[in-house]
Amino acid sequence: MSKLGLCLALAGGSAVVIGFAAPSLLEPNRTLRPGPYAVSARAHALHERLFVADLHADSLLWSRDLLARGARGHVDVPRLIEGGVALQAFTVVTKAPRRMNIERNDDRSDQITLLAVAQLWPPRTWTSFMQRALHQARRFDGAARDSGGRLVPIRSAADLRAYGEKRGRERAITAGLLGLEGAHVLEGDASNLDTLFAAGFRMMSPAHFSDTDVGGSAHGTRKGGLTALGRDVIRRMERQKMIVDLAHASDRTIDDVLAMATRPVVVSHAGVRGTCDNRRNLSDGQLRAIARNGGVVGIGYWPTAVCGDDARAIARAIRHAVAVAGIEHVGLGSDFDGAVTTPFDATGLPLVTEALLAEGFAEEDVARIMGGNVLGLLERALP
Repeated sequence: MSKLGLCLALAGGSAVVIGFAAPSLLEPNRTLRPGPYAVSARAHALHERLFVADLHADSLLWSRDLLARGARGHVDVPRLIEGGVALQAFTVVTKAPRRMNIERNDDRSDQITLLAVAQLWPPRTWTSFMQRALHQARRFDGAARDSGGRLVPIRSAADLRAYGEKRGRERAITAGLLGLEGAHVLEGDASNLDTLFAAGFRMMSPAHFSDTDVGGSAHGTRKGGLTALGRDVIRRMERQKMIVDLAHASDRTIDDVLAMATRPVVVSHAGVRGTCDNRRNLSDGQLRAIARNGGVVGIGYWPTAVCGDDARAIARAIRHAVAVAGIEHVGLGSDFDGAVTTPFDATGLPLVTEALLAEGFAEEDVARIMGGNVLGLLERALP
């Protein structure tokens, strides 16, 4: 994309010119305290030994080169490598309501249409959620192909094992796993899972910020549970060994998925009501239920998740989640590049390691939280 992109919106079937916008104006991702970041010698030494895994970043939504170190947003390959991130889940957004909020959104509006046109995505993406997902998957595949081995795509347990062996010899690499935010991407047809699986997607949530024909959102108008289509989708996901992500799901959808799930789920990015009480976050009962399922909850970094603006707030939320769910069921889910402000970008992950040590976690437990738990789940759950 050129420095200036033509912003178009489709209204009533006609194209309406609404002006020119620089990419930096289209992207609302902010870092509260830009790096470089300093940590203690102990935290640095420990972080260098960790397998760090993050369950959620929306970086593919934005017109940035993943292979070039950027000044915008939170994530690119150079910054992941500098931050010691071994595995990043790239979670694809295909629809988001206007005036998005955590309390109540209907499904009649969509901001991503305008963004897709403004960023000069192919016209087929302007009217199709699935084409938006496939376009972002192609962007990821292209970056991996052009990375000279620095970005490794993970689609299977065998891929993960081979990558782990390679990273044991070579630290200046990272890996990516594709996920989907919201089952509206299926466009009402559960068989579309086959196409998305073939494109590399290995994780999907039933809903995002509005209810879908698969299940209710915590931020929707009805906030219902799984539909008949939704139950079919969950069964198909389990047969294909796609991981169910309960981020943004309504209470009833969480209950319905856990009642039928035969495989571990994740919550890719969330907070906990025990330290930050709002609709976006998980109750203690939900944490216990996810632990009984064998799942992992990724704790986010943004203010609504942790009611704070630094690594200490993230560590406090993790401490509560561990106290309720157990050490094996908690990980990281930054929501980097998710139209949020975070305390640091991907280079700042050592700050979380240091904050966890300051919370009194033993080094082996820090290793589990920072990525070991996610790694173990993926080793068991991927095809």
